[in-house]
Amino acid sequence: MSAEKFIGEVLGTMILILLGDGVVAGVLLNKSKAQAGGWIVITVAWGMAVFAGIAVAGTFTGAHMNPAVTLAVFIQSSINNGTFGADQLVGYWAGEFVGAMIGATLVFLHYYPHWAETEDPGLKLAVFSTGPAIRNPMWNLVSEIIGTFVLIFVGFSLGNATGVSSSIGGALGWGLLVLVIGLGLGGTTGYAINPARDLGPRIMHAVLPIPGKGSSDWEYAWIPVVGPLIGGAIGVLVYNYGITEFVAKALGPK
Repeated sequence: MSAEKFIGEVLGTMILILLGDGVVAGVLLNKSKAQAGGWIVITVAWGMAVFAGIAVAGTFTGAHMNPAVTLAVFIQSSINNGTFGADQLVGYWAGEFVGAMIGATLVFLHYYPHWAETEDPGLKLAVFSTGPAIRNPMWNLVSEIIGTFVLIFVGFSLGNATGVSSSIGGALGWGLLVLVIGLGLGGTTGYAINPARDLGPRIMHAVLPIPGKGSSDWEYAWIPVVGPLIGGAIGVLVYNYGITEFVAKALGPK
């Protein structure tokens, strides 16, 4: 994997997390002008954060910004005897986690005076990572699997089966997809649907000197990592062996 692609994934994921975690901070932290903005504000901003990240990284890397997307691209390439190998899989993942950690650190710095003004440690953790509305590990895992399945299955169905398009139309399509996933499916677990988006900032929550922070909730942390990877793998397999086979049979010679 080239240095250009690694840096592209770092920068794209950094922007994704800076804007995505940034809106959560704005809505949850005390004395923010956006405080109590609500779920619609958060989901719209996350969708536009995806758009912005793709705009930054799309030309260089395809703008995965998500290990579940990268895993799906790797599986897709393996199915089609492509060139996206294990070395690129690991390189993309590294760039995504580094970018997520940098983005989370920038959110910490941007909202620095507001941490001390916010008493609830749970709200501080929620800026960095997701958590369930009802804690039930099995069903929380199912929610993350379903949400990421939709991300990959619908995303690949947008017409770009090798990754995220770098065009404005492709970026907007993926942004709108993340928006509707948040609105339709996000109420259960906060729709991580991205291992780097959750684990990278969660690590920074544990490391950064955030005033009055509590636990980083490592007991739950595996769910927004494992669930999206399973959902992404299922999504690309259904896309290839469901839609692709159906279309081939429908359009093939009679």
